[in-house]
Amino acid sequence: MTLNCMIVDDDEMSRLLVSRFIEQTDFLNLTHVLDNTIEASNILVGEKNNDVDLVFLDVEMPEMTGLELSKSLKNTYPIIFITSKKEYAIEAFEDNVLDYLVKPIEYTRFLKSVIKAREEREKELKFAEMEDHIFVKSDSKLVRIPFENLFFVEALADYVIFNTLKGKFIVHHTMKGIEKRLPMSMFSRVHRSYIINRSKISNIEDFNISISDKVIPIGASYKDEFLSRVNML
Repeated sequence: MTLNCMIVDDDEMSRLLVSRFIEQTDFLNLTHVLDNTIEASNILVGEKNNDVDLVFLDVEMPEMTGLELSKSLKNTYPIIFITSKKEYAIEAFEDNVLDYLVKPIEYTRFLKSVIKAREEREKELKFAEMEDHIFVKSDSKLVRIPFENLFFVEALADYVIFNTLKGKFIVHHTMKGIEKRLPMSMFSRVHRSYIINRSKISNIEDFNISISDKVIPIGASYKDEFLSRVNML
């Protein structure tokens, strides 16, 4: 399993050090190196990028602190805080942050944190594969949706739409969060706005998937992963 990583830190030396540690670790892949939380927020909160599995986030940042960004993400992304002050650790763990690293960072401590991140991700995937349904909140009740009845999930601003055999259910959630709750053995993210049940595909043509009467585009960044999971002759 490979974890795609984002670094958000206004300290250049810290960015370089964490980048080097990531490059030295086989199961990590560096996708973003940013020096401000505003840019990070635009990517993570706005769902403009969905290949981030782990965020290394400096606490003391101008304009918006790492703690403030963390609160805005609502636990959608695992976060490892980077800080020069140990007292921030208490507040970090109150926000369910995965771990924290105190500057100057040593590789042994860094490795302990990222191994923990990988183990947590493996637990999430294992749990999703064991389930055969998901509960979603509709009005004032929780509705049980068997995975076999779920055709696809579609993003709609800050909401997602579950398109099922028994109709549509609109839920206030993120696509990234929903993706973690669905088993990869059945479902694929094929576009930043779509997760599909592969067993419901009727045909694939010109980078488009047909499910029932819906035509769903395949995003270029998702194509290879999706096709690797389709049983083709």
